[in-house]
Amino acid sequence: MTAPGDDALNGSANAAEAVIRVMIVDDHGIVREGLRGLLRQPGIEVIGEADSGAQAVELAAQLQPDVMLLDIRMRDGDGLQALPHIKAASPRTSVIMLTTYANPGYLARAINNGASGYLSKETDPKQIVRAVRAVAAGDALIDRELLQAALAQAVDQRPPSPEPTEMPAEPLSEREMEVLRLMVAGMNNASIAEALNVSLATVKTHVRHILEKLHVSDRTQAALWAVHHGIR
Repeated sequence: MTAPGDDALNGSANAAEAVIRVMIVDDHGIVREGLRGLLRQPGIEVIGEADSGAQAVELAAQLQPDVMLLDIRMRDGDGLQALPHIKAASPRTSVIMLTTYANPGYLARAINNGASGYLSKETDPKQIVRAVRAVAAGDALIDRELLQAALAQAVDQRPPSPEPTEMPAEPLSEREMEVLRLMVAGMNNASIAEALNVSLATVKTHVRHILEKLHVSDRTQAALWAVHHGIR
């Protein structure tokens, strides 16, 4: 495990706030080393590593990272099983699943348990860096077609007829509903801003209000809630 030193936090308060604190979880040391090297980028700091789901939960509670790269299949613990415990221990952590198993079943479980991203280990390494920055900024990073298939599967597996009490106490505005539907379609904040002809800052404000009203931690969970309630 590594910890941020004082020198890593030197500089202005704004610069310190801009640093994305990342944790890497994989049971292969060579993979962790590769990811650590890849993430040596301005504004990104790897603050910890784990080699099992159980250790990931423990360190997430201690370190409260902004972003976690989490392997699905590990010798000493399934990343998908650890995911809800990680989110419970550190709700503000955006988790990106890294896997060689890019199928809707795994993705449905990942979304259901709070993942913000789902990437293949075969992806372009630059995409992983972009993913870290994207989820830290509040975007979800999941293939749109795979997301739709996973959401449909997740709906099929849930008990029928959600109770009315599951609806938000404060209803979404008409514009927030528009934004939510575009989130379900897999669009990121920039694409939503372009589609609605509004500023990116306005979209981010709408997304924040949606998350607050739905009592969910990220936009992927909001999309899953919407599909469960027939909002497309």
